[in-house]
Amino acid sequence: MLTFKPVAQRDLAKLRSYYENCSYRLCEYSAGVKLMWRGHLHPQYAEAAGCLVVKNSIDGRLCFDYPVPGADGDEDAALGMIEDYCVETGGKLSISVVPKEKAGKLLARYPHIRVTNLRTWCDYLYEADSLCDFPGRHYSGQRNHVNKFRRLYPDARFRVLGKKDLPLIEQFWRDYEAVFTKESPRAKRELVLAKKMLRLTGKPCFCVGGMELNGRLLSLCLAERCGETLIDHVEKALYGYEGVYPATVQEFARHFAVDGVRWINREDDAGDKGLRTSKLQYLPAELGEKLCFDVENELKDLDTIPTIHSERLTLSPLTEEDREAYNALCLDDERNKWWGYDYRRDWKGEDLSEYFLKVAREDFAGKLAVNFAVRLDGKCIGEALLYRFDGKGGAEEGCRIAPEYAGHGYGTEAFRALADWGLYRLNLSHIVAKCYKENASSCQMLSSCMRKSGEDETFYYFNKEV
Repeated sequence: MLTFKPVAQRDLAKLRSYYENCSYRLCEYSAGVKLMWRGHLHPQYAEAAGCLVVKNSIDGRLCFDYPVPGADGDEDAALGMIEDYCVETGGKLSISVVPKEKAGKLLARYPHIRVTNLRTWCDYLYEADSLCDFPGRHYSGQRNHVNKFRRLYPDARFRVLGKKDLPLIEQFWRDYEAVFTKESPRAKRELVLAKKMLRLTGKPCFCVGGMELNGRLLSLCLAERCGETLIDHVEKALYGYEGVYPATVQEFARHFAVDGVRWINREDDAGDKGLRTSKLQYLPAELGEKLCFDVENELKDLDTIPTIHSERLTLSPLTEEDREAYNALCLDDERNKWWGYDYRRDWKGEDLSEYFLKVAREDFAGKLAVNFAVRLDGKCIGEALLYRFDGKGGAEEGCRIAPEYAGHGYGTEAFRALADWGLYRLNLSHIVAKCYKENASSCQMLSSCMRKSGEDETFYYFNKEV
């Protein structure tokens, strides 16, 4: 299973080894965003199948970036490992800020998805040549502002900044805060984070520069090259110098949008009206859409657990009347050593008389599993369930029968009935199961219902598909 570690400054080189050639053009696929916004994104990363896999937790909601392949990376294999991670941890799979060009792959991969595409997420993507030259009538406003800046401040010069310029940058922040007027919490937080980012001036992966006049910085920019895109993480200027922003945008592009840089990403506007107006005035070539794919499963439209009939048995929802029998089944350690799950792993000390039925209901409400009572003449004699839905049309099946009812084929009958319902009523494409190699009776039962698909040191694996 994937093992993640929190993103920290010491991981800059590792992240850059993937992002420096990344072609996605979106700001989230950069080391700068992961570092600058880590207090909000809480990013963690792992390497899988030659790809960088990033897991974020935003306001408690788990989501993954689309895998970023290295030289020999396998995106499909990395996606599979993300899927396995979510199945193993019981989390829902959400792949966010997906580049538009990757949407087709995910639409084909997942039969049940909910796609979100918010305008406020879109990055502003500009042709680098356009920001270098401000060509044509449609850029006449920017050219006029730049010309006025040159007339008013003929001694102002753009300069590349390095580590030795950190004192000059600190003075800029003092000057900037003296004229900073925004009151929104987001704007104030962004300023704090921008100041922290500029302390990385001198790191080879970041391009830093600004307009200087008489030994004083009038503006600052910090960007990072990812593939053919220069991603601007920080753009600040002193408000009192008319035309300083377009002059800085142009000069920054001229100095750093070189050697194959085709695009400049000035990031999103976060729904801020002033930022949106400003970014649109520079005439983006396109808006970089960021799609969020929330992967769902076949339980998404199932409001209630149905009743399934077989020759001798009925499979139906667990009820309060089943509590005693169900608790006895769940607490039978001797029999459940073959179940492959120990309730103590997740149990937090709750009242066990209430716990098991509560968990089954919560799992169904969260669309993680569907648990059926196996009934003989109305009495609960066992449990059958579908769980570990993989989002790609598959689920795992399990079945256990109380010891006093063992040896009569009830487990096989219940297993077959649920498998048929899953494949032909719930419309799964395949169902898998496994059993311990030492569990001869389960192996015999599964062999009669499914096709053996493999084995490892611990389990035999089985599969049934349409």
